[in-house]
Amino acid sequence: MPVDPSLVGRAFPAPAPLSVTPERVNAFAASVGHPGADGGAVPPTFPIVLAFDAMQAFLDAEAIDLHRIVHGEQRFAYVRPVAVGDELSATLTVTGLRQIGGADIIATTSEITDATGAVVCTGKATLVHSGGAA
Repeated sequence: MPVDPSLVGRAFPAPAPLSVTPERVNAFAASVGHPGADGGAVPPTFPIVLAFDAMQAFLDAEAIDLHRIVHGEQRFAYVRPVAVGDELSATLTVTGLRQIGGADIIATTSEITDATGAVVCTGKATLVHSGGAA
């Protein structure tokens, strides 16, 4: 079933903020083969953890099965680096939708903010949804 075009412009917050702890950063770094947070640097792709939570909130709200999604593209634009001690929140907004060859191409933007509400980075992702039967 195709994704409803009226979703464009709708926002889906992640269910909970994420505390950036050395343990979380080290676990993430180990999973992607990046050096840990011992030197203080958080891997630049770490915000995907929270962006994925917001994406899952979108998929759940719209009853879209994750197994019908292919991650087509991901990029981050930073205002400042993520640091251990940050408390981050994310809101995903559907920014575009088009159909190609029976698939929905869903453009999303996830705004990642700190505890003060200041934007830390913005993630943009393209999701390819194979409609299939409901």
